[in-house]
Amino acid sequence: MTRVAAVDCGTNSIRLLIADINTNVDTQLNTGETGQPTPRLTDVVREMRVVRLGQGVDSTGELAQEALERTFAATRDYADLIRRHGVDKVRFVATSATRDARNRQVFVDGIRAILGVEPEVITGDEEAALSFAGASSVLPSRGEDPVLVVDLGGGSTEFVLGNADGVIAARSVDVGCVRMTERHLRSDPPTPEQIAAAEADVDAAISEAAQTVPLERATAVVGVAGSVTTITAHALGLPEYSPAAIHGTELDLDAVRKACTELLEMTREERAALPYMHPGRVDVIGAGGLVWRRVLQRLAEVTAGRITTAVTSEHDILDGIALSIR
Repeated sequence: MTRVAAVDCGTNSIRLLIADINTNVDTQLNTGETGQPTPRLTDVVREMRVVRLGQGVDSTGELAQEALERTFAATRDYADLIRRHGVDKVRFVATSATRDARNRQVFVDGIRAILGVEPEVITGDEEAALSFAGASSVLPSRGEDPVLVVDLGGGSTEFVLGNADGVIAARSVDVGCVRMTERHLRSDPPTPEQIAAAEADVDAAISEAAQTVPLERATAVVGVAGSVTTITAHALGLPEYSPAAIHGTELDLDAVRKACTELLEMTREERAALPYMHPGRVDVIGAGGLVWRRVLQRLAEVTAGRITTAVTSEHDILDGIALSIR
C-alpha cells in the first residue's frame, strides 16, 4: 500500500487527490480481460478549488499575477493536507494554461517552493493518456471495442480513443470552457453571433482532432471533467451536486444536448441559482455546454447514428495522475 498525492492544475481549477494505491493481487486487483493487474485507488481526500489560473492567457499569453496568487494559495492548503495525511509520493501536473504561458517559469518556481516537488507541464498527448487511464480505471471494460474519452477542460479538450489494451490515438485541441468564454461568449446571455463564432472554432478543433483520432471507430463516448459532470447534473435535475448520482450515468444524446443548450442560453443569474452549480463554473458552463454539444453532434454524424448515448465519469486525469505514481 502506497499513499500518493496527485495534483491536477488546469485552466479553471486546481484539484487534489490523496489516495492509497493497493497492489495486492489477491484482494484488490482487477485483472480485466488482458490479465494485467490494475491498481485500485482508495480515496483519502478529494479537493477542488476554482482558481482560474488561465485568466486572460488566451489573449495575453501570460499567467496573470492575481491568478498565480490564487493558485499558490490553494497549493499551500494542499501542501498542509499532504503533510497531515502522511503522503509517500507526490505528482503535480499542469496543463493547458501553463503550456500556453510565456511566464510559466514563475509558476514552476512558485509551486516547487511550496510543495518541494517539480511541477510537470505536460503535453496535450500526455494529458490525453492520463485522462483515459483515469476514466477507464473505474468503467466496465468493453474489450477490444474502441471507446472515446473526451476530457473537456478550461483551456483545452482531449480526444482519446482506446480499448482494454490502452490508447489507440489521442489529440489535444485548444478549445475549452474558459477559452471560449473569454474569446467569444462575452454577453449575458451570449448573442447568436457570439455562439456562431464559438461553434466555428469548436468545429474546426474537432476536425483537427479527427485528423489524428478516428472518431468514426468509437463504439461509445465517455465525457469527463467539471463541465461534463455539471451538464449531467443539469440533465438529471439533481437537487444538489452528487458525484455518486453523476458517475456512470448514461443519457440519450438528445437529453444531453438539450441540457447543453439550456445552460448556454441561461443568464448568469439563472445559472448561479441552480443547486448543483459550483460558483466557479457559473460564468463558463455555457461555453462548456456549447463545446460538449458540438462534440456529441459530430460523433452522432460520423458514427452514422451508432452512438446514441453518452456516459459521464467522475474519474478523470486526476485519477490517472495518481495511478501513474510509482
